[in-house]
Amino acid sequence: MKLEIASYKAIKYACLNFHYAKTIPINTFGYSVFNDNKEWCGVVLYGTGASPQIGKQYNLSQGQVLEFVRMALNGKQDQPVSKIMSLSLKLITKKIPLCKLVVSYADQEQGHIGTIYQASNWIYLGEVKSPPIIEGKHNKSMGGSVGAARKILKREPSVYYPKPKHKYIYPLDKSLIAMCQSLSKPYPKKETPTSGATLSEEVDSNATS
Repeated sequence: MKLEIASYKAIKYACLNFHYAKTIPINTFGYSVFNDNKEWCGVVLYGTGASPQIGKQYNLSQGQVLEFVRMALNGKQDQPVSKIMSLSLKLITKKIPLCKLVVSYADQEQGHIGTIYQASNWIYLGEVKSPPIIEGKHNKSMGGSVGAARKILKREPSVYYPKPKHKYIYPLDKSLIAMCQSLSKPYPKKETPTSGATLSEEVDSNATS
């Protein structure tokens, strides 16, 4: 298995064809995954996070925290996805030595509990509120709030409140391990298996904390 810096073309194709969200996250970079036969298997992606305050609760500044936002694979990989994630995190420490912590989320709307993170020994922090879906769109596209959308539309907007997301963190700096472990909560368990779900789908982005 080998990971290389992913081109935008590779990121776009993998996100639109291999991931359930069918969207391309903004402000991201990542790695293309190749199996031992040198076949391209998809991408793993990182970003700066949906909020500029992503590191505040850990006393870290912007640039010291990244968000793991996508693992979009076609199933041709010959190694467990937990190993692919582990290798990508090692590359992050080399590419961005200032990064001390990685954050990610598992989407309960898709029946995910974060199996990939649990298999990789991430630390679970609990559930966080998901932003409302206003008129079928992310709230930022409708002014950032239900009230703003009401003014824009001149009527009461349709609003859907998604299930909260599971939040996980992974310290890259050893000095943060004790602090992160002090925030740890027991891993959530899947009540009913989701038919057809794969580990590569259990990565989501744009949660609020």
